[in-house]
Amino acid sequence: MNALLDTSFLYALADTTDRNHERTLDVARSLIASLILPIPVLPEVCYLIGSRLGHGAMRRFLNELAASDTLLESIDKVDLQRINELLDQYSDSRIDFVDAATIAIAERRQVTRILTLDRRDFSIVRPRHCDFFEILP
Repeated sequence: MNALLDTSFLYALADTTDRNHERTLDVARSLIASLILPIPVLPEVCYLIGSRLGHGAMRRFLNELAASDTLLESIDKVDLQRINELLDQYSDSRIDFVDAATIAIAERRQVTRILTLDRRDFSIVRPRHCDFFEILP
Protein backbone atom coordinates (compact mmCIF):
# COMPACT_ATOMS: atom_id res chain seq x y z
CA MET A 1 0.00 0.00 0.00
CA ASN A 2 1.21 3.50 -0.83
CA ALA A 3 1.20 6.56 1.41
CA LEU A 4 1.69 10.22 0.55
CA LEU A 5 3.94 12.39 2.70
CA ASP A 6 2.85 15.87 3.77
CA THR A 7 4.90 18.79 5.07
CA SER A 8 3.75 18.65 8.69
CA PHE A 9 4.64 14.96 9.03
CA LEU A 10 8.10 15.42 7.52
CA TYR A 11 8.84 18.50 9.60
CA ALA A 12 7.85 16.78 12.86
CA LEU A 13 9.97 13.82 11.86
CA ALA A 14 13.00 16.10 11.32
CA ASP A 15 12.55 18.21 14.46
CA THR A 16 13.38 16.11 17.51
CA THR A 17 11.94 18.84 19.77
CA ASP A 18 8.56 18.92 17.99
CA ARG A 19 5.73 17.66 20.23
CA ASN A 20 4.69 15.26 17.45
CA HIS A 21 8.17 13.90 16.74
CA GLU A 22 7.71 10.60 18.57
CA ARG A 23 4.29 9.99 16.98
CA THR A 24 5.66 10.53 13.48
CA LEU A 25 8.74 8.47 14.24
CA ASP A 26 6.58 5.56 15.46
CA VAL A 27 4.53 5.66 12.27
CA ALA A 28 7.62 5.95 10.06
CA ARG A 29 9.24 2.96 11.77
CA SER A 30 6.16 0.73 11.69
CA LEU A 31 4.67 1.61 8.32
CA ILE A 32 4.94 -0.96 5.59
CA ALA A 33 4.19 1.11 2.52
CA SER A 34 5.77 2.74 -0.46
CA LEU A 35 6.20 6.40 0.41
CA ILE A 36 5.42 9.07 -2.16
CA LEU A 37 6.58 12.65 -1.76
CA PRO A 38 4.62 15.14 -3.85
CA ILE A 39 7.17 17.54 -5.36
CA PRO A 40 5.23 20.64 -4.16
CA VAL A 41 5.82 19.47 -0.56
CA LEU A 42 9.60 19.50 -0.99
CA PRO A 43 10.27 23.27 -1.11
CA GLU A 44 7.78 23.87 1.68
CA VAL A 45 9.35 21.36 4.07
CA CYS A 46 12.89 22.45 3.10
CA TYR A 47 11.98 26.06 3.88
CA LEU A 48 10.55 25.12 7.28
CA ILE A 49 13.47 22.90 8.24
CA GLY A 50 16.04 25.42 7.01
CA SER A 51 14.42 28.43 8.67
CA ARG A 52 13.66 26.72 11.98
CA LEU A 53 16.37 24.08 12.37
CA GLY A 54 19.15 25.48 10.20
CA HIS A 55 20.74 24.90 6.84
CA GLY A 56 22.62 21.82 8.06
CA ALA A 57 19.37 20.15 9.15
CA MET A 58 17.87 20.85 5.75
CA ARG A 59 20.87 19.33 3.99
CA ARG A 60 20.66 16.24 6.25
CA PHE A 61 16.98 15.92 5.37
CA LEU A 62 17.79 16.08 1.64
CA ASN A 63 20.62 13.55 1.99
CA GLU A 64 18.34 11.13 3.84
CA LEU A 65 15.62 11.64 1.25
CA ALA A 66 18.05 10.99 -1.61
CA ALA A 67 19.23 7.77 0.07
CA SER A 68 15.69 6.55 0.77
CA ASP A 69 13.26 4.58 -1.39
CA THR A 70 10.79 7.48 -1.31
CA LEU A 71 9.26 8.17 -4.70
CA LEU A 72 9.12 11.76 -5.87
CA GLU A 73 5.89 12.60 -7.68
CA SER A 74 5.49 15.70 -9.80
CA ILE A 75 2.27 17.31 -10.92
CA ASP A 76 1.04 17.47 -14.48
CA LYS A 77 -1.47 19.66 -16.32
CA VAL A 78 -4.39 17.44 -15.39
CA ASP A 79 -3.32 17.75 -11.74
CA LEU A 80 -3.20 21.54 -12.15
CA GLN A 81 -6.79 21.51 -13.34
CA ARG A 82 -7.84 19.40 -10.37
CA ILE A 83 -5.84 21.61 -7.97
CA ASN A 84 -7.70 24.64 -9.26
CA GLU A 85 -11.04 22.81 -8.84
CA LEU A 86 -10.15 21.93 -5.25
CA LEU A 87 -8.99 25.47 -4.45
CA ASP A 88 -12.27 26.79 -5.85
CA GLN A 89 -14.51 24.15 -4.27
CA TYR A 90 -12.93 24.54 -0.82
CA SER A 91 -12.15 28.27 -0.99
CA ASP A 92 -14.07 28.93 2.25
CA SER A 93 -11.77 26.47 4.01
CA ARG A 94 -8.68 28.14 2.54
CA ILE A 95 -6.98 24.90 1.52
CA ASP A 96 -3.55 25.80 0.20
CA PHE A 97 -1.85 24.86 -3.05
CA VAL A 98 0.40 22.18 -1.54
CA ASP A 99 -2.50 20.35 0.12
CA ALA A 100 -4.59 20.57 -3.06
CA ALA A 101 -1.64 19.22 -5.07
CA THR A 102 -1.23 16.36 -2.62
CA ILE A 103 -4.93 15.52 -2.96
CA ALA A 104 -4.76 15.66 -6.78
CA ILE A 105 -1.78 13.30 -6.77
CA ALA A 106 -3.53 10.99 -4.32
CA GLU A 107 -6.54 10.82 -6.61
CA ARG A 108 -4.46 10.19 -9.72
CA ARG A 109 -2.33 7.53 -8.03
CA GLN A 110 -5.31 5.99 -6.19
CA VAL A 111 -3.63 6.54 -2.80
CA THR A 112 -5.91 6.64 0.23
CA ARG A 113 -3.33 7.05 3.02
CA ILE A 114 -1.75 10.42 3.85
CA LEU A 115 0.93 10.95 6.48
CA THR A 116 0.16 14.36 7.92
CA LEU A 117 -0.61 16.25 11.10
CA ASP A 118 -2.92 18.51 9.09
CA ARG A 119 -6.11 16.59 9.76
CA ARG A 120 -8.40 19.53 9.04
CA ASP A 121 -7.68 20.03 5.35
CA PHE A 122 -7.40 16.38 4.45
CA SER A 123 -10.50 15.35 6.40
CA ILE A 124 -12.88 17.93 4.88
CA VAL A 125 -12.06 17.09 1.25
CA ARG A 126 -14.14 14.45 -0.46
CA PRO A 127 -11.66 12.64 -2.71
CA ARG A 128 -12.89 11.29 -6.05
CA HIS A 129 -11.42 7.83 -5.64
CA CYS A 130 -12.49 6.89 -2.11
CA ASP A 131 -14.91 7.93 0.63
CA PHE A 132 -12.21 9.54 2.78
CA PHE A 133 -8.47 9.60 3.36
CA GLU A 134 -6.82 7.48 6.01
CA ILE A 135 -4.78 10.04 7.93
CA LEU A 136 -1.80 8.94 10.02
CA PRO A 137 -0.72 9.45 12.73
